[in-house]
Amino acid sequence: MTHWQPTIGAIAGFLSILCFVPYIVTILQGKTKPNRATWWIWVILSAVISASYYSTGATNTIWLPVCGGIGQLMIAILSLKYGEGGWSRFDRLCLLGVGMSLLLWWQFNSPLIALLSNILIDFLGALPTIKKSYYEPQTENFLTWSLYLVASTINLFAIESWSVALWAFPLYIFLINTTIVIFLLRNKLLILRTAYWQRQLRKLSKINFM
Repeated sequence: MTHWQPTIGAIAGFLSILCFVPYIVTILQGKTKPNRATWWIWVILSAVISASYYSTGATNTIWLPVCGGIGQLMIAILSLKYGEGGWSRFDRLCLLGVGMSLLLWWQFNSPLIALLSNILIDFLGALPTIKKSYYEPQTENFLTWSLYLVASTINLFAIESWSVALWAFPLYIFLINTTIVIFLLRNKLLILRTAYWQRQLRKLSKINFM
């Protein structure tokens, strides 16, 4: 471990909180209505992931899940006033999965099992967002996901050692964020390309008219 890794990890954690600022602004503006049950489940899931990840020996990279959980808690609290919706079947299954991971942690005395179980649960929960970022990119905030990608990228350089217990979560978060940002960036590039060709067509029409 090098002397700058703790600082790198703290920076990644700070950036992960900043990711939620654009989302919070849209909530207060009434443009976004977070689902209450979903966000509170994410808070619980983040707490278990942070606890199990810390128990595996993570120190420098623990700030990303902890600070991310703080951001999710802020959204969950705002959802009580500005949110909507109740418990879906998927929400109940996720909560059941979190409970089972805690049981496995206690039964086998292995925080790694709990961590990997909750990473799987988190991935299943992220699938609708990944799908939406591809088919409905206009519904996702590009700035939020870009900041989170920067944070997760920086966090990779704070990993103490390349063991499964320590790199599983940072690498997972990095891959998820990279996928979503690529999908959102793809949409922006398509918009820019369309706008470019529209300008070229307008120029050609003016030339032909003259």
